[in-house]
Amino acid sequence: MKEFQGKVAVITGGASGIGRAMAERFAEEGMRIVLADVEEAALTKTTNEMKAEGAEVISVLCDVSKKEDMKNLADKAVEAYDTVHILCNNAGVGCGGNTWEISLEDWEWIMGVNLWGVIYGNHYFTPIMLANGDPCHIVNTASFAGLTNGLFMTPYHVTKNSVVSISESMFKELTVMEANIGISVLCPAWVNTRIFESTRNHPDGAPKPGENDAVAQGHLDFVKKCVQDGLSAEHIAQLVMNAIVEEKFYILSHPEWNSMIETRMVDILEERNPTIIMPPQE
Repeated sequence: MKEFQGKVAVITGGASGIGRAMAERFAEEGMRIVLADVEEAALTKTTNEMKAEGAEVISVLCDVSKKEDMKNLADKAVEAYDTVHILCNNAGVGCGGNTWEISLEDWEWIMGVNLWGVIYGNHYFTPIMLANGDPCHIVNTASFAGLTNGLFMTPYHVTKNSVVSISESMFKELTVMEANIGISVLCPAWVNTRIFESTRNHPDGAPKPGENDAVAQGHLDFVKKCVQDGLSAEHIAQLVMNAIVEEKFYILSHPEWNSMIETRMVDILEERNPTIIMPPQE
């Protein structure tokens, strides 16, 4: 995809963090933006601020874990702009603790947003893109956690590994059918976002991750500090823009971490026990 002026981009989790940064970057290229988010106040604020900067934006209140909301998002996008050219399945949440102690409600919440949100997005928007015949692109936000497996955030890793798998399969399917749709999987590591505040949107007001386990909480505090010191969302948005133009599938924000991916692959190929590797601080 090379031409962006007047094209349409839909971004879930678009009111803050990486989602907002992608929306703003696309708007710089003259794209028309559909912002979706579950936080109404933040969605309104971001929409108004982008409009004040000259962007053409509509907003749709949307819980990506609900198929009705995602169908409505697709319907609203087509109603406003006739079609869609870029879809960013970006909404994500996380919490942690020992795998067996994380509540089933938290498992369902994270799976609903991080995994089913991507499934619903691809289900409802891919046919729209195929029908328009124009060059289009899908960006599924996974994580470096989708290429490795760490400690105390198992539901997050499960969903992000799944998003990578979905994206790889879709890439092969779209390539074989010579479709007009490119696809990328975004796998960032430390990025300065509010991911550790995502329980603010938990339907049951979830407890803080790992609060009943000192070891888990210590690790999560370390990760939280790394996130706070991480790359800017704007930097990630530019990587996404570059990948769309270059038709690049894997978007890795921290190439210096690739050795950890290699270690996991070697563990598998050599049938050795999983290596515990702590990711570096920024």
